[in-house]
Amino acid sequence: MSEPLSSVETLKRESRGLRGTLRESLDDAVTGALRESDAQLLKFHGSYQQDDRDLREERRLQKLEPAYSFMIRTRLPGGVATPAQWLALDALATRYGNHTLRLTTRQAFQIHGILKQDLKPTIAAINQTLIDTIAACGDVNRNVMVSANPVESQAHAEVQADAIVLSEHLLPHTRAYHEIWLDEQQVVGADESEPVYGPTYLPRKFKTGFAIPPINDVDVFSQDLGFVAILEAGELVGYNLLAGGGMGTTHGDARTYPRLADVLGFIRKDQVIAAATAVLTAQRDHGNRSDRKLSRLKYTIDRLGVDAFKHEVELRIGEALQPARSFRFQHNGDRFGWIEGIDGRWHHTLRIESGRLRDSESIRGLSGLRAIAAEHRGDFRLTPNQNLIIANVAAEDRARIDALLVEHGLHEQLRGATFRRFALACVSLPTCTLAMAEAERYLPTLMDRVEALLTKHGLRDEPILLRVSGCPNGCSRPYLGEIALVGKAPGRYNLMLGADFEGRRLNRLHRENIDEVAILSELDALFARFAAEREGDEHFGDFVVRTGIVRAPQTIAAEVSA
Repeated sequence: MSEPLSSVETLKRESRGLRGTLRESLDDAVTGALRESDAQLLKFHGSYQQDDRDLREERRLQKLEPAYSFMIRTRLPGGVATPAQWLALDALATRYGNHTLRLTTRQAFQIHGILKQDLKPTIAAINQTLIDTIAACGDVNRNVMVSANPVESQAHAEVQADAIVLSEHLLPHTRAYHEIWLDEQQVVGADESEPVYGPTYLPRKFKTGFAIPPINDVDVFSQDLGFVAILEAGELVGYNLLAGGGMGTTHGDARTYPRLADVLGFIRKDQVIAAATAVLTAQRDHGNRSDRKLSRLKYTIDRLGVDAFKHEVELRIGEALQPARSFRFQHNGDRFGWIEGIDGRWHHTLRIESGRLRDSESIRGLSGLRAIAAEHRGDFRLTPNQNLIIANVAAEDRARIDALLVEHGLHEQLRGATFRRFALACVSLPTCTLAMAEAERYLPTLMDRVEALLTKHGLRDEPILLRVSGCPNGCSRPYLGEIALVGKAPGRYNLMLGADFEGRRLNRLHRENIDEVAILSELDALFARFAAEREGDEHFGDFVVRTGIVRAPQTIAAEVSA
């Protein structure tokens, strides 16, 4: 006897193609919130309902409803935006949002703090820029990630093109988005069947990334579906196909765990759509629709077995996968400063702390990028590490870009210890409904204190992957950090150690549910040992595994070497 469907599955089936009663909820002026069912469906349209948790208790005492607002996330394959699009999003964040733009770990923009009455005009205005928010959230394929460096070879442009085509192919067919947000009239009798997703879409969210060795900035092994570009003599010949990655877990539930993707085999360039559709529909048909905690593709593969899942994919493609080709990653970070492209144009990677662009006394990030966008003749590329590439700059324009960076203090974010440029943090409090502890707001303080410890032990210039998450859901990919804090309660975290510098090894729990004093004390002792006992240029994550400080993780992503 099959397990009963979760309530979300029933909601999707009865939603009339993701329409629900969203129109009625938006028109209800009595409350700043949507109906509960509509708040769930809203995710498929690229937005989350949130409230300011800093104000919850105060408003409760005043007998007021929570301070509801909405976050909007864009669909932007590979994170590529024009200056005109940047300026439009900046204007919307200033007019309707909280005067910040956030660059996400999935290469998308987020605008926070939008009130319900401003939700529709904001989404409509985003669409006028030729960016949309369709399927940026929800139980569908989300924003497709691509290695951010656009200049290594012509193959990078080909990979970006493949990602765009795939993103479009995997969009839902329902016209609900266009009717609700863009005032398109519903066409009676129109075919809105979902040939890829089916009537209830996927069991859970689905994430896709394209990596181009030797850089693994997309953390391709963390993706439900991964493509590793195989280049021969600088030409793209195809991809190694990966499946089954995922970072989310649940505290106290041993059934849940982070997992790295398996390498299934090699596909030709012309098989990207067929292979992606095969993996996605296999998850659609075999994924768990009863328990959403166990509904990601990683659990489907572990339940069926890798060989059986691969066979299912091959049946759906219509032919066997070829043996995986050789590849090797060097690191999963960004390369900062100016880099010259193959066509003589230049690209400047800019550090953006936690991906948050705002204006403060020392760094006027929002207005600085606004000034650059007003003059820039190239494009912008959001990186998977929450940073930004000012791309395709003519040689004669470099000096002006540099001057604007200095004028607005944006150059300052590369100052300080080396590890700072690799640090990631999720949004967490006060708006994330899942947050258990601080992340983005805590990161500056944490980095200052970790830098003091590294300096004390002569390790200030050591590159270390630090990641902070306010909950175990894993938006900042914490389980791939050499050092990671995963929130358990206000001011308390699990200390995770032992990932590598290439995104191929998960970390492990070292200390559970500890406060900052204990965290810093532990790191102080570990840094002392690292400085005294490391071998050669050994990375910190490799050191703690080699010396047995943490056990070698069971999950190490396969790397195919020549």
